[in-house]
Amino acid sequence: MTATRDVDPDFLALPRHELADAALSAAIGAGASYADLRLHRLSNETVHLRDGKLEAAVTSGEVGFAVRVLVDGTWGFASHPELTAESAAATALRAVRVATTLGSLNAERIELADEPVYQDATWVSTYRTDPFEVSTADKVALLGEYSGRLLAADGVDHATAAVICVKEQTFYADTFGSAITQQRVRVEPHIDATAVDSAGGTFETMTTLAPPTARGWETLTDDAVWDWTTELATMPELLAEKVKAPSVVAGPTDLVIDPTNLWLTIHESIGHATEYDRAIGYEAAYAGTSFATPDKLGTMRYGSPAMTVTADRTVEYGLATVGYDDEGVAAQHWDLVRDGLFVGYQLDRVFAPRLGLARSNGCSYADSPHHVPIQRMANVSLAPADEDTSTDDLIARVEDGIYIVGDKSWSIDMQRYNFQFTGQRFFRIRNGRLDGQLRDVAYQATTTDFWNAMEAVGGPSTWRLGGAFNCGKAQPGQVAAVSHGCPSALFRGINVLNTAAEGGHR
Repeated sequence: MTATRDVDPDFLALPRHELADAALSAAIGAGASYADLRLHRLSNETVHLRDGKLEAAVTSGEVGFAVRVLVDGTWGFASHPELTAESAAATALRAVRVATTLGSLNAERIELADEPVYQDATWVSTYRTDPFEVSTADKVALLGEYSGRLLAADGVDHATAAVICVKEQTFYADTFGSAITQQRVRVEPHIDATAVDSAGGTFETMTTLAPPTARGWETLTDDAVWDWTTELATMPELLAEKVKAPSVVAGPTDLVIDPTNLWLTIHESIGHATEYDRAIGYEAAYAGTSFATPDKLGTMRYGSPAMTVTADRTVEYGLATVGYDDEGVAAQHWDLVRDGLFVGYQLDRVFAPRLGLARSNGCSYADSPHHVPIQRMANVSLAPADEDTSTDDLIARVEDGIYIVGDKSWSIDMQRYNFQFTGQRFFRIRNGRLDGQLRDVAYQATTTDFWNAMEAVGGPSTWRLGGAFNCGKAQPGQVAAVSHGCPSALFRGINVLNTAAEGGHR
């Protein structure tokens, strides 16, 4: 990946190396065998309009540093917002005291996997226009224009338009000798149209399929990045059709699932399930463990032979893409599922040795300077077919089924095994062709039954990145942004529910 921008001068002007020198020296002098410092600056802006009127425009920021230490195999952690050498040294001593205090409670000595040293390394994500160089007034004006296009259409009663912009800058240094500076931006647009049936007391929505992405402001202004012109023109038509669509008939159904929906199923049933800390029960209290336990590694059939899933911290525009993780490990890509067989986990420098691996695959991240880095998800993606099978080709193989587009609500159990997902748009398939929309659709399965029912995947032209800003984990809770790429895919005989009937409305 080629950087198209430089790290902001005002971040480079912060006393990065002075903080690191003071903290690392103090930690080693106080008895730590290892120490690292992470300087972390976050900038956020949220703009939200309803019916073309500004409801919120909020900018916020956070800056500070954290020090981690190892003392006799036990972690210590402390952080501080004041960027001075004196604070860095004092914070390091506080981290050492934490480790010393916790030492008697530690049942397993911490060992870090080896990693090459990266001296004075710099990495910047790929984007053209820094969203923080665009004025709030210009953001409001663009979202207002997009809202106006929707509100001008027949059948649209309300329109919501919003965007979240984030810039994340870090400096990492450790006692092995690495010193790494990074900068990345991400943008999440959200635009929807609502039709209200006042007499019936119901409503329907139609939401943009534009995903959050690690790009700049061009995401909202360049139709070559996302075709807003076409989508805003077609959303009212789709909404009007959805309002009049018949309710689905429940039962086993063949599904063609678009990447705009399938990314979320990948996130919940594969991404979280292959986090090693979940699989060994280390991460359990907040959101559960995983059915994909280490005894199944290399033997369990996760899915059909059409299924190959990779974890990737390097894919361009991925929300979890970095140059190096928060433990100074260079970004990599590797297989989690190969030809349907479960073959890999996501790991950090602590858990890699526990699995018998010599190196971490770079999955450590903290969402704040005041949070401890934990094992977090890479961009987890389903590979396309070698041949360029189109979505229409997959639909043509279905006599009676449903084509599902866009994500919505979901539910999955604490072991990432039993799940239910809905969507944004549902199209009836008859005799290999689309035949109008349906409503009230959800699909339900167990993880392994679902992925083993995948008969075919689309080719490279159908592959796209979806994702989310708000993947939650840990206590205290942390959030991380992550992308998931996938092609369209064909599944046979998946149980479909009628959500209206399930909710007692039919």
